[in-house]
Amino acid sequence: MARAHHDVLSVELVKLELIRTAYATRGGLFAAMDPRAVVIWYILLALVPWFTHNITVLAGLFVIGAASIFLARVGPLILGLFVLGLGAEVIYMAVAAWLFGGNLETLIALAALHLKLGVVSLASMAAFVSLDPEKLSDALLAFRAPQMLAFGVSYGYRMLPILVEEFSTVFEGYRLRTAPPERRGILGWRVMAQWAKLAVLSFYPIFLNTAKSVRTTVEALETRGFTRAGSDARGRQIRMAKLQIRRLDLVVLAVTVLAVVGAFVAGSAWPVYR
Repeated sequence: MARAHHDVLSVELVKLELIRTAYATRGGLFAAMDPRAVVIWYILLALVPWFTHNITVLAGLFVIGAASIFLARVGPLILGLFVLGLGAEVIYMAVAAWLFGGNLETLIALAALHLKLGVVSLASMAAFVSLDPEKLSDALLAFRAPQMLAFGVSYGYRMLPILVEEFSTVFEGYRLRTAPPERRGILGWRVMAQWAKLAVLSFYPIFLNTAKSVRTTVEALETRGFTRAGSDARGRQIRMAKLQIRRLDLVVLAVTVLAVVGAFVAGSAWPVYR
């Protein structure tokens, strides 16, 4: 039976998109900044929404987060997953509130909660899509984070493309050995069901195959003196030497603080809900 090519390309596109996201190859405003400034910017936007219930303020913060993901050049896959996840959660919580006797106050409270989660999610996408493993681990070391945390972040980022590559290989192997459904069904649900089954079957072999790469990855990090750089002052100084707060970092932080203050001023002038 003929097999369409667009579905094969879609798996490859997903793999490439995840690798681009993990290694921050899209560029953008935050990728050009010092990683310490990016972490401070992220902490600011991740904490501020939890100090207010004003819908106007939260809407302003959401706009700031939406602008930041365009400046960070977040990929369509990550953006699509965010929209799908947040939309499904909003619908689910609204239906649950209606079934259990919720009223307008309940819906407003849920809207405030989802705006807060949306702001944090947007800031997370903008910040971590712009930081590659080296930059993020350097920023954590600069803030005196536990050494093993910085090592784990760098190790996890490096394992991600290996896991994606192994999954793609095993998944394609299963697909080539499995005949597609004779009938696609409405909206191709039989094909999607077959893909879901193959995805589950693919997980066990990829962990066995990935285990062989763990030692190589850890030895590569240790050969570059990763652990030594965290415990030795001279090694740490060498790693931190490339970090530098520049004018761009200060401008972005100042503009963000002014935008946040502007959101609170607008919330005081036109409060929708407190």
